[in-house]
Amino acid sequence: MTLTVLSVAYPFARVSRDAVGGTEQVMSHIDAALSQAGWQSIVVACEGSRVSGRLVPVPEVSDPADDQARAQAHVQHRAAISRALDRWPVDLIHVHGLDFYEYLPEAPMPVLVTLHLPISWYPSEVLRPDRPNLWFNCVSRRQHEDAPRLAGFLPPIENGVPIPEAADPAPKSGFCLVLSRICPEKGIHLAIDAAKSADISLLIAGYVYDYPDHRQYFEEEIAPRLDHRRRFIGPVGFEQKQRLLASARCVLIPSLVAETSSLVAREALAAGTPVIAMATGALVETIEHGATGFLVEDVTEMAEAIAAADAIDPHLCRQIAKTRFSVDQMTGRYLDLYQQLAAGARRRIMGVRP
Repeated sequence: MTLTVLSVAYPFARVSRDAVGGTEQVMSHIDAALSQAGWQSIVVACEGSRVSGRLVPVPEVSDPADDQARAQAHVQHRAAISRALDRWPVDLIHVHGLDFYEYLPEAPMPVLVTLHLPISWYPSEVLRPDRPNLWFNCVSRRQHEDAPRLAGFLPPIENGVPIPEAADPAPKSGFCLVLSRICPEKGIHLAIDAAKSADISLLIAGYVYDYPDHRQYFEEEIAPRLDHRRRFIGPVGFEQKQRLLASARCVLIPSLVAETSSLVAREALAAGTPVIAMATGALVETIEHGATGFLVEDVTEMAEAIAAADAIDPHLCRQIAKTRFSVDQMTGRYLDLYQQLAAGARRRIMGVRP
């Protein structure tokens, strides 16, 4: 059974494999898998997105922190979804945005909402399925444990990452790496402090979105800590990211919130690079302490772990990523789920018990 799937992105970020956000990267992988399988993939996302299927673009928001601009973006998203449903015979809708409830369509086909962020970030009232064709899923076991125990919640589908084709991990250089959005909850200032304490170079690759608190965090907490050995290099594309991940001594993830998945951690392991991270959320189930990296509690422990990073076997990191976190496993599970949900809907429409 081949299907037509309408994927709906967060209105304020572009979808592509070069995207900074993990949600947008996951959407790009699913879109590519749908096209490769011969299914029809339709993506509602802001202009400038790059997809394998058909893009239904919405205008990019100039100031996502402005309430009026956000409200207008939601109006545009609802209109784009309606246009797509009018034009194509959609079998299933897959929604990914944090604010999904602002543009969730009333539609007869199944609607799957993937929750990419901590459960506490969503209003509790929107996580209660109010119709039989509405479903939710999480992206890690830890996140799923925090979700409401309701009939509409499906088992989690763990986020996956591409596995490099090279037989062996690349030689390591003498720098640590941070790949992240630049915002307070990511705790990047702690990584800088740890790198200084360990007397090691640090590269910070990421994007500072145009939110007042993000800008303030960069200007007050990041910029003053930078020096000739701890540098901010801005956003990087897919190819440059892969080179950085492969050559880094280790990747630091000093997140202050419960990460629901952390694609960066999984990408690092796929590149054969150990991860040193705060022991929060799904990072605990991603990193095998002492085998693929280290789970730490503070800056002091992070600095000590940096010194021990060369004891981690890059081949083991790669093997575990291939076994647990490949993008093919993730997309395969989504395509299987799409077929199950669509078949269930068709049975109900035909009056047959599922």
